[in-house]
Amino acid sequence: MNNKTRRDILRLTAAATAAPFLATQANAATEHTVLIKNFSFEPADLSIAAGDSVVFLNEDGAPHTATDEAGTFDTGRLNRGQAATITFASASSFSYFCAFHPTMKATLTVT
Repeated sequence: MNNKTRRDILRLTAAATAAPFLATQANAATEHTVLIKNFSFEPADLSIAAGDSVVFLNEDGAPHTATDEAGTFDTGRLNRGQAATITFASASSFSYFCAFHPTMKATLTVT
């Protein structure tokens, strides 16, 4: 015969309720922002987790891009106020620049 106490039932219910929440929190992706202003990327060095996204937001009057040197990603032309979001699925390192202003450079590390 199975004699579960009220405490046992509450403990099982709490565990079943918390498990999906904990799994969701562990896998939650984060959105980061890189501002393009004053002809620079801010921050110039960014580290993120695999699965996270980066929003590249142009706050300058001039058009800019965020273009990976190896060709893995390119936001395309971003005019003032425009943004592009890129999700990085796996660990890697990227050096990127602005195609219109090649002296603008930054790095992104995905762990």
